[in-house]
Amino acid sequence: MTVLGHPGSWSCRWLPLLLLLLLGTGRDPGVEGVTHYKAGDPVILYVNKVGPYHNPQETYHYYQLPVCCPEKIRHKSLSLGEVLDGDRMAESLYEIRFRENVEKRILCHMQLSSAQVEQLRQAIEELYYFEFVVDDLPIRGFVGYMEESGFLPHSHKIGLWTHLDFHLEFHGDRIIFANVSVRDVKPHSLDGLRPDEFLGLTHTYSVRWSETSVERRSDRRHSDDGGFFPRTLEIHWLSIINSMVLVFLLVGFVAVILMRVLRNDLARYNLDEETTSGGSGDDFDQGDNGWKIIHTDVFRFPPYRGLLCAVLGVGAQFLALGTGIIVMALLGMFNVHRHGAINSAAILLYALTCCISGYVSSHFYRQIGGERWVWNIILTTSLFSVPFFLTWSVVNSVHWANGSTQALPATTILLLLTVWLLVGFPLTVIGGIFGKNNASPFDAPCRTKNIAREIPPQPWYKSSLVHMTVGGFLPFSAISVELYYIFATVWGREQYTLYGILFFVFAILLSVGACISIALTYFQLSGEDYRWWWRSVLSVGSTGLFIFFYSVFYYARRSNMSGVVQTVEFFGYSLLTGYVFFLMLGTISFFSSLKFIRYIYVNLKMD
Repeated sequence: MTVLGHPGSWSCRWLPLLLLLLLGTGRDPGVEGVTHYKAGDPVILYVNKVGPYHNPQETYHYYQLPVCCPEKIRHKSLSLGEVLDGDRMAESLYEIRFRENVEKRILCHMQLSSAQVEQLRQAIEELYYFEFVVDDLPIRGFVGYMEESGFLPHSHKIGLWTHLDFHLEFHGDRIIFANVSVRDVKPHSLDGLRPDEFLGLTHTYSVRWSETSVERRSDRRHSDDGGFFPRTLEIHWLSIINSMVLVFLLVGFVAVILMRVLRNDLARYNLDEETTSGGSGDDFDQGDNGWKIIHTDVFRFPPYRGLLCAVLGVGAQFLALGTGIIVMALLGMFNVHRHGAINSAAILLYALTCCISGYVSSHFYRQIGGERWVWNIILTTSLFSVPFFLTWSVVNSVHWANGSTQALPATTILLLLTVWLLVGFPLTVIGGIFGKNNASPFDAPCRTKNIAREIPPQPWYKSSLVHMTVGGFLPFSAISVELYYIFATVWGREQYTLYGILFFVFAILLSVGACISIALTYFQLSGEDYRWWWRSVLSVGSTGLFIFFYSVFYYARRSNMSGVVQTVEFFGYSLLTGYVFFLMLGTISFFSSLKFIRYIYVNLKMD
């Protein structure tokens, strides 16, 4: 029982095992695990999943369809990344041997009832595709064939592919490429079946081996133009140049205007200080205006300081997390054709970067006079994990109710919960302790008075709503083009490999957010409104709201997604994505404004 009183000892004991487990889950089909074969060695073909082509996150186990199935289904052990990607691999009835061709071998005979035929018809009408895996190489094809022709008379034909041609390429003793084709096959019609009638089917397959001079799978994949999913996205230079011009103009405009205005303000205020140095301070205050007059209030601590510090801590954590993911992608650590490795890396980095959120939150909380640091740590660790858990619970429940393979098994849920309890939460506490102990007093250039100054009425264009609109739209406009390609990758079938461009756009986003925050903060202070703390977070953080609005537009106008399962997952995780961008950009905005305010008041001559 003494171990329960020391969570750190649990972390030290289980941390190496958990990290090894997570790091080992980055293996994806087509990258590692290449097997060496001898002629005639059996090659196992695993069936994996099926699902609608236009709903990438709606997948089901292959054996949920009425297809050829062994009497006892044996599943393959999967990595965490594969489970998160919806994989559920199981052994099949296909018998394939290395370098041995097969011509139209019978797989199985089936008698389908009308209900099973209707299930297949519905799957074909929804453009279901299947995914098999051979030696860690995914091969995909459509379940059946559908033809719509004519208006008068109208014809609607549905057929099932009962024969599959497997084409495998090898180099030496290794499999380099695998594909499935129905090019010369006639589909078996599923039309015209009576309710009490059974449909007899015979499933067959062929295997053709050919030698290739390509030695590596990556070379064969990049040279292939006949993939099932769309080709990898190309660099869109015109859009990138457009974003760069917009950003440079915006940053230059803000820098030039602010520096000229600030130079004039500082010269005028310092001159007024020298001419009135012989008078009283009250006379000086009565004759002054603008941002200098609120120097005794600008560093007045805001309400809800614990929540503010938690936002800054979690935002700093996601800044580190996003940067780490992009850098790992630049180093070639991910397979672009599957997302399992990125999911595993994101979980690992999230757990390890929890110390950043604890440190930043507790450090700043103690600086601005916070006393309830334990409550601050609890709030920090719950600020993202609680909304994420609630969203995931709804999404996972919908997947589970519909029998989708995207519903996580209980063992995976326990593993992820263990990672958070034994790694994430303890690191948050440890970071919070270090942040609290290393915190120095808040270094304000100006002394704050006990009585707050009355804020004059503000014009409409200086309201919070206008600042949030401007501060959110401009950063969003800088990334809107790249955002489409990211959505097309995550929620579509595109393959994103432009990680260098992504890193550049990410840097542009942060730069624009910082510049806009400084400009809006200056305009707010010039109106003698010193309530900049929360305003700076909300102004640029509202970019997350624009990203969510864009996701609604993308769903309605740029995608073919449909159905309850895909819709719930899309909007649930899109809402979380907007929330993450709010935290990240709100943090950048706040610290940029704080740095700017320190700078202008340090360079101001005051008694």
